[in-house]
Amino acid sequence: MAIKRATIQIYIYEGTQGSYTNGDLKYTLSKDRISSSDNIIFEIADLVRDYIEHNFNDDYGATTKWVTVSKTLIDEATNDEFSGSPVVENYLLFDGYGNYEDEINPQLSDNALITANDIYIPESTAGKLPIFAEGVGKVTIDSVDTQITDSGNSNQKIQYVTIPADSSTIQVYDTDDSTLLKTITVNNICEPKFTEFKVTFVNKYGAYQDVYFFKKTVETFSIQDDTYKVNNINTSTVTYPTYQGQRQRYAVNGQTSLQMNTGFIKETAVSTIEELFLSENVWIRFEGKTLPIIPKSKSFTQKTSLNDKLINYTVDFDFAFNKINNVR
Repeated sequence: MAIKRATIQIYIYEGTQGSYTNGDLKYTLSKDRISSSDNIIFEIADLVRDYIEHNFNDDYGATTKWVTVSKTLIDEATNDEFSGSPVVENYLLFDGYGNYEDEINPQLSDNALITANDIYIPESTAGKLPIFAEGVGKVTIDSVDTQITDSGNSNQKIQYVTIPADSSTIQVYDTDDSTLLKTITVNNICEPKFTEFKVTFVNKYGAYQDVYFFKKTVETFSIQDDTYKVNNINTSTVTYPTYQGQRQRYAVNGQTSLQMNTGFIKETAVSTIEELFLSENVWIRFEGKTLPIIPKSKSFTQKTSLNDKLINYTVDFDFAFNKINNVR
């Protein structure tokens, strides 16, 4: 038997797996099989990704959703549905990505949702560790265990374990509570001179990850404007006032930028900066508010202790809004 046509219905929803309704139907796609091919391929990643929203306000909320795909296959010979059709499959939706060398549809981490083995947090400051609840039984921080439970609800598939202030070692265990999956070293930084800034971004696993910039920060301000020429002659007196110019400025606005430095970090933390550069969603905790920023730097040179001795990264950011509020 050969497939003539395939139709898929895509449901995207929150809650528990399979709890969708007709109102959750987002797409219906249909394709005929190409005669020279044995199968029919649907690429749905970009379609379903549109339904993930990032509204981060220093609150580390849930972003995952369920995707249910119902597949109906039509037999070429009989023009009827295959036996057992439709076939229903469920997927958990993350806003993550794989690298090219990971090949097609790679399986990313199913435990600690962070690549680096070293993280940097200011002294006397608590942190957050994103983990995938399905693949983790417990997280041990300096010999204190935090048990992880998975209710099956999409809103707790990514959980953020609190890292107590001045912790040193994090160990992430499998669901059997005994198989060690990942060890992360916490580096507590005392910075007496500069003000540190916390930047949060969506990493390659689709989780919120923090990175601190401890050293020198430079704030700059650029202006955009236009001008037009003014006819300021008084036709009655054939004079013009010198307090009026010949050019008038309009459409004035400004862009605030930050140049920030990480301070010295280990090679094992370089992946954090790389993922920051590749993130589409980045925020900074600035003057008591969570504000959106955009990495302005467009090139990334990976540093090593062999080549560079001490590793510091300088990153330029633009605030993702104009200085003058022109939201209409």
